[in-house]
Amino acid sequence: MWEPVLRTGDVSYACGVSTHEDHRPRARRPRRADVARLAGVSPATVSFVLNRTAGQTISDETRQRVLQAVAELDYRPNRAAQGLRQGRSATIGFVSHDVDFGVFAASAIKGAHEASLRHGNLLLLVNTGASNRQAAQLVADLLDRQVDALIFAAVGTKSVVLPDDARRVPTILLNCFVPDDPVPSILPDEVRGGREATQALLDLGHRDIAYLTGTVSAWATKSRLRGFRQALRGAGLDPRNHTVMAGNYHADSGYELARKLLRRGPRPTAIMCGNDRMAVGAILALLEAGIRVPEDVSVMGYDDQFQLAAEIHPALSTVRLPYDVMGRLAAEQLAAGEPAVGNGRTLVHCPLVLRDSTAAPVGGLARA
Repeated sequence: MWEPVLRTGDVSYACGVSTHEDHRPRARRPRRADVARLAGVSPATVSFVLNRTAGQTISDETRQRVLQAVAELDYRPNRAAQGLRQGRSATIGFVSHDVDFGVFAASAIKGAHEASLRHGNLLLLVNTGASNRQAAQLVADLLDRQVDALIFAAVGTKSVVLPDDARRVPTILLNCFVPDDPVPSILPDEVRGGREATQALLDLGHRDIAYLTGTVSAWATKSRLRGFRQALRGAGLDPRNHTVMAGNYHADSGYELARKLLRRGPRPTAIMCGNDRMAVGAILALLEAGIRVPEDVSVMGYDDQFQLAAEIHPALSTVRLPYDVMGRLAAEQLAAGEPAVGNGRTLVHCPLVLRDSTAAPVGGLARA
């Protein structure tokens, strides 16, 4: 009943308004006690079952009764209350330290999200816009929201400035690192990736392999080039006899470098590229010059970029950046509490993906 009073002069008027909805009882959210009552157990037993508390002896029959009662009542634990009791929020902050959420960041987020859900955690995503100042503010905001841990990620493996507040909770660096590695980091094994990509070309019979690299100063460029040279030396070849030209990871640089390579002659039988976009540019230059891929020249990319490497013609042989695996591993380690006292780097294998842009050179083994 709602009875506002309107006063005019010395007269008072009371207005009563009643609706059916006012008297309809609200549906009460099922509580732990309701589950216990339906299952015929104590509320503590319900907690032990749902939290999988170690050291408690509970029969399978009792456990099944509790789970059946949970299902019948559609009971959901109050996460906020659980967090207060357990001192945790079941939330992981994911900080993307880049201009925006790109396709590679999305892959890492997907892997971390799936692993977090399996452990009863949720991700809270923020993006710094590649600003260290914004990163510090966002990390502070995430900690204000009581996140249990942080994943601090970057696209393009590099050294980063980690906000000081990040050290207040378990933190893992994803695709980035800080000097001297006092904070655990998960990185792609770029040296091995470069080595295995080169080895794949060597196994096909190529002995004259040129390398159109990405940006010279980039950590990935240096690591992949190291792997390239390791594979050549392992095959008894002198890396100094193989052309290496630096680009910038964009398709236009792959195109221009491939044209320059053709003008220099003699033509190599295979070309390694800094990434898939450079490989696309190189293929375009080769085709414009009437050179067939892979019949005349094989082309190897890197990244296995979504909606690019597998969809061009010829489909691109490449090396996959395992961002999804790296994101999943970060979330798994945080759920297990592993990085709380850890440090150092974990390297994740970058698998080789062979498609149509690579083949044996015409006539078998090419010249050494």
